Amino acid sequence: GKHHIASDIGCHLFSIMPPFELGATTMGYGLGPASASAFNSPDAKRRSISFVGDGGFWHNGLTSSIGNAVFNKNDGVIVIVDNFYSAATGGQDILSSRAGNKTKSTKHPITEAVKGMGVKWLRHIDRTYDVTKMQDTLREALTTDEKGPKVIVASSECMLNRQRREKPLVDKAIKGGTRIVKPKFGVDEDICTGDHACMRLSGCPSLSVKSLDDPLRDDPVAHIDQSCVGCGNCGEVADAAVLCPSFYRADVVHNPSRWDRFLEAARRATISLLQRRRESRRLTFADA
Repeated sequence: GKHHIASDIGCHLFSIMPPFELGATTMGYGLGPASASAFNSPDAKRRSISFVGDGGFWHNGLTSSIGNAVFNKNDGVIVIVDNFYSAATGGQDILSSRAGNKTKSTKHPITEAVKGMGVKWLRHIDRTYDVTKMQDTLREALTTDEKGPKVIVASSECMLNRQRREKPLVDKAIKGGTRIVKPKFGVDEDICTGDHACMRLSGCPSLSVKSLDDPLRDDPVAHIDQSCVGCGNCGEVADAAVLCPSFYRADVVHNPSRWDRFLEAARRATISLLQRRRESRRLTFADA
């Protein structure tokens, strides 16, 4: 590609697999940016992009990667994947974890540690599912005239850990009669063209393909299965790349209120009326 991409040990290393295939080198835990040092000399024509997770960052990346990048005045881009845990090894807490821990000291921001190392160009994105913002920030890091390492702290909680924490609480609330709204995403089969760019760009495991019982359409369409957690990344990718209008969001309401039931009945009645009106105006061969 146009830029050397240095990977690191951690969940983010799966980027080297299809559909992304991003990552030319992998050296060791916390050593992603350090391994890219040779590509960040002052006379380098293109800036390298390197990754390190929050676990690797605290393991040795703060000194081996960030500290050395500052000391050697490296001009590359460093992305710190901050998912609040040492996720690849089971979700253990680390210094920058957001949750309170009775036996450990947490809530120490990565951004403060990076500033303490002397990094001048620093950006923090607190919702990495905002694909457009991530793109704009990476583009800025690759084109800015400011010298020295460009560090992006990309923070979003590990979705697996979040689901492990929230699912029991949500299930308990639903059983207790509390009104709960769960977002679900889907693909309109009539609109989907079977391009599958959504899968290539998001890599979401909930996205698969579905064959249609339609002799006029050979290509399978995109399909979102029940493992969807409603993160919205598929729709964000489609919107950011101006790719596909076939994605839709549906809010599933558990224990609906009277107002919810009234709205649902009104919507059904309106849709039924519009469908009957359209059917009555449709031209048939018998009328022609």
